[in-house]
Amino acid sequence: MAVQERYDTRPFAPDTTAGMGVQLLVLEVLCRAVGMGTTGWLTGSAFAVVTWVVLTLALRRSWTGAFGPANRVTLARTILVGGVTALVADSFERRPPVAVLVALATVALILDAVDGQVARRTGTATALGARFDMEVDAFLILVLCVHVAVPLGAWVLAIGLMRYAFVAASWVLPWLRGALPHSMARKTVAALQGIVLVVAGAGILPRASAAAAVAVALALLAWSFGRDIAWLWRVRARPDDGAGRDGAAVRAPVAGEGRGLSVRS
Repeated sequence: MAVQERYDTRPFAPDTTAGMGVQLLVLEVLCRAVGMGTTGWLTGSAFAVVTWVVLTLALRRSWTGAFGPANRVTLARTILVGGVTALVADSFERRPPVAVLVALATVALILDAVDGQVARRTGTATALGARFDMEVDAFLILVLCVHVAVPLGAWVLAIGLMRYAFVAASWVLPWLRGALPHSMARKTVAALQGIVLVVAGAGILPRASAAAAVAVALALLAWSFGRDIAWLWRVRARPDDGAGRDGAAVRAPVAGEGRGLSVRS
C-alpha cells in the first residue's frame, strides 16, 4: 500500500491535465484570433503533450505531496511559452503577429519573478519546482532566439543553445555539476537575455541596433558562463563545504539564482 501511495500521481492530475487543456484552448484562440495555421497548432499541441508527459513523470519521481501555488504560476508561464512556440513555428509559413508574440513572451518573463516569490512566501520551494522553472526559462530563451535569428542570423541561436551545451558538457565533466554561489551579476545577465531578445524580436529597433544589442547580450552571457566555469574548475577538488561540489545540480544562467537545480530564486 505504501508503494502504491508513493507512486500514485492522482493528486497532481487535475493541475497537469488542466494545464494541457488550457494550452490547447490558447492555441485555438490564436488560430481564430490571429489566423495561426496548422504548423503552429501542431507544434503547440506537441509542446502541450510533451510538457504534460514530462511533468507527470517528474512529479511521480519526486512525490512532493502537492503541486503547489508556485508550480501553478510556472505552469501558467509554460502555457504562455507554448503560445510563443506555436507562433514562432507558424512564422516560417506566414507573417507572425509580432504584437501578440511579444505580449505573450513579456508576460512569461514577468511571471518568472513571481513564482520564486510565491514559493518562498508559501514555504513550497522544492528542487522539482526550481528545475521546472529553469527548463521553462531555458526553452523560452531558445524559442525567442529562433524568432530573432530569422532577421539577424543563426549566430543568435548561441544564446539559447549555450545552456544546453553546458548541461551536455556536464555529462562528460562531472565537476561542472558543482553548486555555484549566489551571484547578482549572473541573475542580471540572465534576465537581460530575455529582455534583449523580446525587444529585438519586436522589430522596434533598426536591424543594426538590434544586432548590436543581441551581440552584447551574447557577450555578457559568454562572460557569465566563462566566469562560473572557471570558478567550478578552481574548486573541483575541494571537499564539500556547503558551497562546493553537488553532484545533483547542473546550473544554468537562464534559471535565476544559479546554473541548475536549486531552490527558486
